[in-house]
Amino acid sequence: METFQYNTESIIEIKNLKKSYGENHVLNGFNMNLVEGENLVIMGKSGSGKSVMIKCLIGLEDPDSGTICVMGKDISQLKHDELDELRTEVGFLFQGSALYDSMTVRENLEFPLRRHTKKFGVIKDTTPLVMEALENVGLANTINLMPEELSGGMKRRIALARTLILQPKIILYDEPTTGLDPITAKEIILLMISIQKKYNTSSIIITHDVDCARAISNRMILLVDGINYVEGTFEEIIALNDPKIQAFFK
Repeated sequence: METFQYNTESIIEIKNLKKSYGENHVLNGFNMNLVEGENLVIMGKSGSGKSVMIKCLIGLEDPDSGTICVMGKDISQLKHDELDELRTEVGFLFQGSALYDSMTVRENLEFPLRRHTKKFGVIKDTTPLVMEALENVGLANTINLMPEELSGGMKRRIALARTLILQPKIILYDEPTTGLDPITAKEIILLMISIQKKYNTSSIIITHDVDCARAISNRMILLVDGINYVEGTFEEIIALNDPKIQAFFK
């Protein structure tokens, strides 16, 4: 396992994170740093602690011990309103897209703008921001559609547009290609890469999709037994002769 190193360019740092539920020790000293502008892929089998780590990262779960710093701020030391403000800099793409079924595409994208007025102020005309976000994902013509009128791939794109509309510095992707056909999955991967290049976003991508990991990762972490078992580029990791590692790529 590669030793965790402090990186002065890190936009997220997690040190010695531990989380248990009774006798179930999910995270056993997990370390991670996300460098500004990179795509970091985290892979781990079901139940390995990926989702728990993300919940701790955004303050939905309290770790048993360890520290999490986001943009230089220790989240355990933040008040509720400070944590809420920090979250506006962290976009989250849910696995199931999580669009509001009763709202049009426009209303789905307007929702975070109306909720986080502290970042942008009260916006009288949201159309320019909504259209820019939709154009970024190639779906400007869907602005007045309902979610039920969209395909799975289109929903994923709209959810990404809703994430982008707050102009976050960090994006967390939860299984971005799960449930999509190979062609649509490739389109989503290419879209994620273009967003990274256009906005210099720093991203954590949780995925089981080896093709996605290969295409999008600048660096990878394999989460095994509650720790960052190995770190490196896709090529470096896949070349290692370790049964626990090779199991991910069979």
